[in-house]
Amino acid sequence: MIRGLVVGKFAPFHRGHEFLISNALSQCDELLILSYTSRDFPVCDAARRRQWIQKSFPEVRVVVFDATDNVPDDEASDSVQREFVARKLRELEYLPTHVFTSEDYGLGFAEHLSTSLLQPITHVSVDPSRGNHPVSATDIRADVHGNRHWLPPHVYADFVERIALIGAESTGKSTLGFWLSQQLETQFAGEYGRELWEQKHGQLSFDDLLLIGQRQVEREMRLAETANRFLICDTTPLTTLFYSLNYFQMADPRLTRLACRRYDHVILLLPDFPMVQDGTRQDEAFRLQQHHWYVRELVERNLEYLDVSGSIAARQQQLLEMFPLMHRQFS
Repeated sequence: MIRGLVVGKFAPFHRGHEFLISNALSQCDELLILSYTSRDFPVCDAARRRQWIQKSFPEVRVVVFDATDNVPDDEASDSVQREFVARKLRELEYLPTHVFTSEDYGLGFAEHLSTSLLQPITHVSVDPSRGNHPVSATDIRADVHGNRHWLPPHVYADFVERIALIGAESTGKSTLGFWLSQQLETQFAGEYGRELWEQKHGQLSFDDLLLIGQRQVEREMRLAETANRFLICDTTPLTTLFYSLNYFQMADPRLTRLACRRYDHVILLLPDFPMVQDGTRQDEAFRLQQHHWYVRELVERNLEYLDVSGSIAARQQQLLEMFPLMHRQFS
């Protein structure tokens, strides 16, 4: 039986890593992937790295070590790194027969493991010249958005900054959100709750509110994979929580947890221009009640946010000042 081993930082996990693992998987009966690093790379924490690899290779065993596992410093000697891996393999009760790498150190790594684990281990070199995927994680970290084509979409999605537009009824969320997505040449996550409300002719049940929150998050996650640095989000599960509490005086605990979802930028649209009644909205008193609820929740949750106010044109200008056509640099 061929038992393979692949070790790396995977910070971030990219197409070259996928190529290496695919090659190893095609030659093995069993494969273990180990990942560790002593450095705190942005957006590359242990949990994310595990999720990235597992989504690409759900059939493979993935073990990611973090600071609690006393990982060696990235600058430590080869012998220290190799002995750490050997010790972890013994703890995991996994004895590989083959080690797969694209690095020059691969042969010495396999020899050290052979000695330490008292078992012959063969090194298999995969595309050492990087001819198939001429990229490194270091290059990608230097310019994630410029190198996004080297990242699997589900990995790039975690580097996308989510801009959430929230506000009371008739404050221009959808209009401004779609407009901003065009300005930044990126994706727009429209409001699923409005779509379901229209489908059900305004008759939403209590269970519908949880569904709305879940579908909204699913939509964001899907669109982030094809976004361009930013994802514009027309509302958040916090809005859904408001409607659940307002209509039913309670909320599903799962919706309450979804409402804690964090966004990179939160824009609160003020209700300071005349309300436009489209037949679906309530009155001015309700609009002000909703606005004050948002302000209170944002403060209590210690969430930073920016106000935009005035006419639609004035709000567009304020948004441009917040996000000054950054798409030209990153697209």
